[in-house]
Amino acid sequence: MLTLGQTYILRVSKLTDQGAYMDGENLGEILLPTKFCPPGLEVDSHLPVFLYQDSETRLIVTTQTPKVQVGEFAYLKVVANTDYGTFMNWGLDKDLLAPFGEQHRPMEVDRSYLVYVYLNNADGRITASSKIEKFIDDQAPHDFEPGQRVDLIIANSTDLGFKAIINHSHWGLLYKDEVNERLSFGQSRRGFIKFVRPDGKIDLALKQEQETRDQHTMTVVNYLKGHDGFAAAHDKTDPAKIQELFGMSKKSFKKVIGGLYKQRIIKIQPDGIRLNNQGVKPKTNGT
Repeated sequence: MLTLGQTYILRVSKLTDQGAYMDGENLGEILLPTKFCPPGLEVDSHLPVFLYQDSETRLIVTTQTPKVQVGEFAYLKVVANTDYGTFMNWGLDKDLLAPFGEQHRPMEVDRSYLVYVYLNNADGRITASSKIEKFIDDQAPHDFEPGQRVDLIIANSTDLGFKAIINHSHWGLLYKDEVNERLSFGQSRRGFIKFVRPDGKIDLALKQEQETRDQHTMTVVNYLKGHDGFAAAHDKTDPAKIQELFGMSKKSFKKVIGGLYKQRIIKIQPDGIRLNNQGVKPKTNGT
């Protein structure tokens, strides 16, 4: 069954001066205006189209690609404020409405906001809301597993790190001492499930654990090679100093030097760590 705000591959049922009529199954025939029809379109052709409503609330489809679909979050820019609410650019000719009552705070033109897109129960229209908390139910069941690749949207920051929306459905946390790059509000990223806690809360990572560990290992080895085989840091060094030297947490650093020590690549001394043999390469996941 077709619903508003989603992309479907539909069949062309007939061609007219107004455009192509698509077989909308339970919704009947739906117009694809001429300006959106690709060259050479024929009856019985199949085409990916997005289903929405025009300014007069008539069903319509387009070959334009929206930045967000119903049931998803996105970071969208405000293009206008009117008596009806705020209009946002979501990639289509017709802008997306965020009613004043659905704004976490008054929206300003030319600024971007993280919104959730849904079907308004009052009139069935596609609507945006910046009150994102009410659309995420952390008590809802899920089947996330450690190591699973997921889509993330950076949504907030806390003392612990960055809150992110996982697959448009749940909250997760990226710990700040494990993030070695700049993240911005509304940014979309690929990430991984790191750990699902007994209380249901989800820890996240931007890279798979082995990939991150291999990268950290090469960071330490390359530092040693570039500093005469020595670094004035070990497992008792202040975390801030380790972050300054290597761009990683103390916990990650201890795992790295533990692995290098077991491989006999380094020796741990009272004043730091030193390469045993600069020609030795550390073992990584691919070697």
